[in-house]
Amino acid sequence: MTSTKNTSSKTLKKEIEALKKEKGAIILGHYYQKGEIQDVADYIGDSLALAQQAYKIDAPIVVMCGVYFMAETCKIICPDKKVLIPDASAGCSLADSCNADDFRKFIEEHPGHTVVSYVNTSAAVKALTDIVVTSSNAKKIIESLPKDEKIIFGPDRNLGGYINSVTGRNMLLWDGACHVHDRFSIEKLAELKRQYPKAKTLAHPECRKQLLILADKVGSTAALLKFAIESEYDEFLVATESGILHEMQKKCPQKKFIPVPAEDSTCGCNDCNFMKLNTLEKLRDCLRDETPEVFVDKSIAREAIKPIKRMLELS
Repeated sequence: MTSTKNTSSKTLKKEIEALKKEKGAIILGHYYQKGEIQDVADYIGDSLALAQQAYKIDAPIVVMCGVYFMAETCKIICPDKKVLIPDASAGCSLADSCNADDFRKFIEEHPGHTVVSYVNTSAAVKALTDIVVTSSNAKKIIESLPKDEKIIFGPDRNLGGYINSVTGRNMLLWDGACHVHDRFSIEKLAELKRQYPKAKTLAHPECRKQLLILADKVGSTAALLKFAIESEYDEFLVATESGILHEMQKKCPQKKFIPVPAEDSTCGCNDCNFMKLNTLEKLRDCLRDETPEVFVDKSIAREAIKPIKRMLELS
């Protein structure tokens, strides 16, 4: 098997394009992927945009360049398509923080609640859920529910706390967090704000409350990108996974984007090690061999599609 050490990025991209054309495949790429993967994807976006795109794809093969829960969601939405992922071990710390059996027990201990789950969950957790949300639509969907409705929100305590603060709700929160967004350094952000006094701080709502207080714009990955494109400002401190900087810089080449480091960072950034498991070589091999293929138990998928469809309708 050819090694990336001996195969240039340009050659790999040509091979991927040829295989994609030969097999009629569509590549979906998340903003947190490596820039070179974003460049070969047919569609790039955040979780909501990719779910919406999967819903209307007309292709026999869909390759999800993201993490495993995204590929599962794609398979639930597109049960008759072959869904592939370049690296099946690309998991998600947030999804892993919410085991389906434990979540079921939590729901049973708090009867009479509408269950709202973040898209960053396993198919089994989605199957226990009334409505799925993403960071792009969570506020809108929660506000669409009656003000006195009792709600369980899982699994991200930071996103749930933020939604509580901007909607005036008192949702019952599952105690989970994203290992990337939960470890941004507030001290290093404060230092960067002193270093770049004109820069605006962009932060994802999965970040801790103390960091969100320092932000000029809080929003989903897509919302932060839109703000950067439309803003009159030229410098930004970015507190979300560093893969988004690739698209920000492409869309705004004249602007400066500075990643906010993690508390334990030695490189001045904050990467998701799971997102970065996908490579051009793995993508090429995935298309060539049509593996790893993603499967979802049919009984789970039947239940999980219901809250996903409700999300898409409310979005």
